Amino acid sequence: MNSVTLILIGNAILSLFLITIWGLTLNGMVMKIVARVHGRFGPPVWQPFLDIIKNNAKRTMIAHGTMFFLGPVFRIASGIGTYLFIPAIFGSTVFSNFSFSGDVFLVMYFIFFGQLGMALGAGESGHPYSPIGVSRGLAQMTAFEVPFSLAVISLAVQYNTLSITEIVAAQQGSILNWTIFTNPLAAIAALIALLGMNMHNPFSIVIAPQEIPIGPPTEYHSAYLGMLQTNRAIFNIAKLVLYMNLFFGGATNFITLILKTFLIYIFTSVAVGVAFPRFRTEQSIRFFLKYPALIGLLAIIIVSIK
Repeated sequence: MNSVTLILIGNAILSLFLITIWGLTLNGMVMKIVARVHGRFGPPVWQPFLDIIKNNAKRTMIAHGTMFFLGPVFRIASGIGTYLFIPAIFGSTVFSNFSFSGDVFLVMYFIFFGQLGMALGAGESGHPYSPIGVSRGLAQMTAFEVPFSLAVISLAVQYNTLSITEIVAAQQGSILNWTIFTNPLAAIAALIALLGMNMHNPFSIVIAPQEIPIGPPTEYHSAYLGMLQTNRAIFNIAKLVLYMNLFFGGATNFITLILKTFLIYIFTSVAVGVAFPRFRTEQSIRFFLKYPALIGLLAIIIVSIK
């Protein structure tokens, strides 16, 4: 292994470490903000760090089968893989990660991979309600991927590339060059799909709080739950960085990355999540296949005739 490869791997590890710290901090901030909106004091901002330390210090004697324990492994592999193939900071050597031409397609596959792995893991849990969560999750995943894929196709037509780096480069120079201004329909369709990816209300139908008291927080425990909590931080930030790059001009420094990802998450997921009740499963699927999918299709048509 030559020195260039070692430097690239070292930079990727440093980038992943820093982004994990920011992801855990963002989760803690969001929990605090949501609690204050509900009129509660809420946990401290550093609570996600304490949870991971606590869970990784525990051990379990429960056995459900090999696939059950591989579910969290697939999930965190998906989060890490998604992030490592996204250039986090435009023009940065440390935060360029392993991006290459056409990387947006690979990133979309990684987003699928983790959810399919968790579905296989949940299917071996032995819980009678696990098929409900699996069917809900896979159905909604298929539904929100339709508008997101249409938005990505629209960007490929607009910028004539499938490289995230080249898409970010095309948005430099002015805020008016950002995709949200040059192709607002694609941005709207993708941002609605982001609500489903993050599973905030009105699309929190998989675990369904106050309806089905099961899911990863209760089925998984000890180091497996700690792995899922770590992935939540990495995967959330990976998706936010992806959307920042595709629609909001990317970031040229770490401060800009923090500011943009925070604002995207607050205004597109958290604000909506605390303001709207949860859809039923069929309502969620019908919504994604109707409004955002139509908007994404219109985005492709408009960009194609320009």
